[in-house]
Amino acid sequence: GTLSGGERQMLALGRALMARPKLLMLDEPSLGLAPLVVREVLRAILELRAAGVSILLVEQNARAALQVADYGYVLETGETVLEGSAAELLANPRVVETYLGLARA
Repeated sequence: GTLSGGERQMLALGRALMARPKLLMLDEPSLGLAPLVVREVLRAILELRAAGVSILLVEQNARAALQVADYGYVLETGETVLEGSAAELLANPRVVETYLGLARA
């Protein structure tokens, strides 16, 4: 049978974990996935983090990335324009308005 995009992503994570890495590099793990599957991928990332695996995450979904990150960098045209803890970036009005698509209340 054919695996869905989410199933392929989870299989790729599982294969990577077979080597018991200390560092896991993920490039756009939520790309093209349904919202429910994105939540499952993020849950898996949080579990890995809790198990002591360091994770380098490249993700265009800023909200998802900041939900699982300790620290983040915001890039524009290849240049770092902002950096800070996930909490700092989530509280930054520029990040909220430009990258999260929400107006601050």
